[in-house]
Amino acid sequence: MIEHRQHPDGVVELELNRPPVNALNPALVAALDEAIVQAIDDGAGAIVISGREGLFSAGLDVPELLTLDESGMREFWQAFFGLLQRVAQSPVPVVAALTGHSPAGGTVIALFADYRVQAEGDFQLGLNEVQVGLVVPPAIHQALVRLIGTYPAERHLVAGDMIPAAEAFELGLVDELAPPDQVVARAVAWCRGLLKLPAHSMLATRKLCRADLIGLFETDEPLDIDSFVQGWFDEQTQATLKALVARLREK
Repeated sequence: MIEHRQHPDGVVELELNRPPVNALNPALVAALDEAIVQAIDDGAGAIVISGREGLFSAGLDVPELLTLDESGMREFWQAFFGLLQRVAQSPVPVVAALTGHSPAGGTVIALFADYRVQAEGDFQLGLNEVQVGLVVPPAIHQALVRLIGTYPAERHLVAGDMIPAAEAFELGLVDELAPPDQVVARAVAWCRGLLKLPAHSMLATRKLCRADLIGLFETDEPLDIDSFVQGWFDEQTQATLKALVARLREK
């Protein structure tokens, strides 16, 4: 589910490879989490998380997650937050190479990275949870606010509309736009530039600047897993999610 590639200067690329759309299910979340740990243990200087050209991740695997009971959904959500914590607290820089569309869960992972390179063109990303009856947990809300500001985050989350790539760049949701076939190369280049700096000062300053992001995982309150799980099993939410799955199967 994860393709490993070694780039120059100690940059490791972890490509999501769960056809057809890199949907986030328990297995993919666990695989990515384990791959990050392994890359760090093996001495990676920086990590790039990528997808296939045209698609980073389609977000949560709703059809599979709908088969889980409350205990299973709670376990998945804890694992997903564990992955976000892994990215946020990584001792080495992590870049999200958003190689195409990246709605919902794909965008969420990118929020906790150090830098985001988005494929330019007719691609969209963003957090559309409200449109399917879900409420974004406080930690994800705060990570979004950290990038684009309080009021822009409010407007985006309340409407739940997807954001075109060019607009995402203007908002500051992504740091850079690149041709689809150059997204990974640009992400690697950014990492290599960072790794040319004195390591002790770069890493210490990075840790200082990311303290607010890391702090979101110090207690369970910002994660609000109980409320999310309850919301997932809300009757109206379940009906909305099942209708979404039905529409996808008709395509």
